[in-house]
Formats: sequence, structure tokens, C-alpha cells
Amino acid sequence: MVTSIPALTAGRLTRPDGAVIHYETGGEGPAVVFAHGLGGNHLSWWQSAPVFAERHRVVAFSHRGFWPSTVASGVPDPQLYAGDVVALLDQLGIDKAVIVGQSMGGWTCAETALAAPDRVAGLVMACTSGSFDYDHFGDEGVAAWRKAAPAAIDALAKRGIHRAAGARMAEEQPGLHALYQAVDRLSLGLDKVEIGNRIRAMRTRRPEDAARITCPVLFVSGEEDLLICPRGVELVAGTFPKGRFVRVPVSGHSVYFERAAIFNALVDGFLGEIGWR
Repeated sequence: MVTSIPALTAGRLTRPDGAVIHYETGGEGPAVVFAHGLGGNHLSWWQSAPVFAERHRVVAFSHRGFWPSTVASGVPDPQLYAGDVVALLDQLGIDKAVIVGQSMGGWTCAETALAAPDRVAGLVMACTSGSFDYDHFGDEGVAAWRKAAPAAIDALAKRGIHRAAGARMAEEQPGLHALYQAVDRLSLGLDKVEIGNRIRAMRTRRPEDAARITCPVLFVSGEEDLLICPRGVELVAGTFPKGRFVRVPVSGHSVYFERAAIFNALVDGFLGEIGWR
């Protein structure tokens, strides 16, 4: 028996500074907003947004400057991401949402929860600690990861493998890896190196800031992540009043893309636990 699939419709939000935010939304129920990483856009959630639209109002958007969203000029400022999300919720008439953020999207999650806590029912931090620093813990596991990761990332580049996809995805699911690269190329011309520098400069949050985020937070990391340290994410998760950490085996930096069924199940379980159904 074929069940009906909720249709997603596209829309645009124009911000006061001239930036235009592209989004797609559909479904009915408690809202779930998807915030992509540096190598993605709204299309990155093709394996998750339609699934959750069966029981939720879903919103998948492209951050300012990431195709097909735009900025008036220059390099997008990540410090404006949270304001964009709140404005998007306003435009769509959504009072409160769970925000799911991958990598760079974790900055959007954390900063939105800090700036507008009454609009956030929960967070899913996918392979990210967002704007929370984990080097200050002085952890040996983090130090070992910092030492080993650069050489491993260089090795991926020499093989033509996307660093956010990883060797396992490229070798075991080459078609999926090619799609990941294609989605990334849609933002051709965007200075992602500079955006990466800017989000890393924002990684200054400490446990006292985590204490201010009182909504439930699920942290998910792939055990083979070379871009954001799984052990570091675990340490940060422990500073949140309602934080929980899950490490996904045989997976890299993009669990949501590489192991979508596992990721969706984790998110669905989290939504059930917090009553967001």
C-alpha cells in the first residue's frame, strides 16, 4: 500500500539587510527546523525532512549566502544565523520548534537557544559542539584527536574525498559521496574558508553558557569524525542541564547523510522522549 507523502513547498524570507533566505516547508504538527553544515544547503536534508514531515511541520532552509539563499554583499556573517531562524519562525507562524543542526548548523542551534530560549523546544546537535569550546577541558582524547586529524584530512584531499563525507562514505557508498560533493558545489563562489574561520572564532562558549540552555539537547557524533572531535562533543554535552550524547559507530562527520536511517531513528526517539509529537 502506497501512503501519501507530504509535499514540501518553497518560500523566501527577505531580511532587513537585503539577505534572502530560501526555505522549504511541509507537513503538520510540532515544528522541526533543519540547519545544514558548511558543505550543504537545504537539500542536504533530503533523507530526513520528508520522513519527519509525515508527523511534523518541517522547515529546511539554506543559511544566508548558501545556494539558493543570498547576501547583499560580502561573506555571510554567522552571527546573524540565529536572527534569521527566529525571523523564519515568525514568518511561518511557528511559536516553538526543535532545531536540528549539522556541523555549522550547530552554531545556529546554540545561538538561537541562547538568544530566544522561548522559541526552542529542543536541539539536536549533529556532529557539532556549535559555539561551545572543548579544548579548554584539557582532555587527552581531544589532544590526541587534534594531533591526528590534520594528516588524515590531508590524505582525504589527495584522494579527492570530501572531508565532511569521509573515506568510509566514499568507499562504501560512492553514489552518496558524489551527491554530497554535488550539493556542496551548488554554493560555487562562496568563501567557505572565511566562513569556517568566522564560526571557529565564535567557539568561545563555556559551561556557564550551557547552563542557560535548559531545553533537552541530543548530541550525535560519528566515531570517525575528523572535523569536530567526538570526545570534545561528549565533554560539551556533559555541561548541558539536559544534554545527552550518542556516538554512532562506523560513521564520519555526516551521520545524517551517511547513516540516515540510524540518524532519523535517534532524532525520532528524542522527539518522543521530550513529547514533541
